[in-house]
Amino acid sequence: MHRSRINGILIDCNVDDIAAAADFWAGALGRRVDPDHPGTRGDYVMLETPPDEISVQIQRVDHESRVHIDIETDDIAAEVARLEKLGAEIDTRKERWVVMRAPSGQRFCVVRVQRPGFPKGATTWE
Repeated sequence: MHRSRINGILIDCNVDDIAAAADFWAGALGRRVDPDHPGTRGDYVMLETPPDEISVQIQRVDHESRVHIDIETDDIAAEVARLEKLGAEIDTRKERWVVMRAPSGQRFCVVRVQRPGFPKGATTWE
């Protein structure tokens, strides 16, 4: 048995100035940049997350700019296996997460639990 839920939206930005990109998205989404969040470091900037809402992180990337989601889980291996049964494929295994590709082509990540309140809102899988 394991649990999973959507953690957040990640806005991948192929830019030199990640702070400017984060300022744009903060203004566009009505959320402030959260400089004190542990997820704000180097190429990553977190926006403030209101209680019970998904997180938004802006990240500098080397590939084309795009948006992807993260699914957080208390068992990455079990969640990856579940998603493979649905037709997803592993794209890349990272040290602390797995990049997957949906049957329709979109990339997404399976990550360890990130947001407070887990497992609230999570689905339990057998």
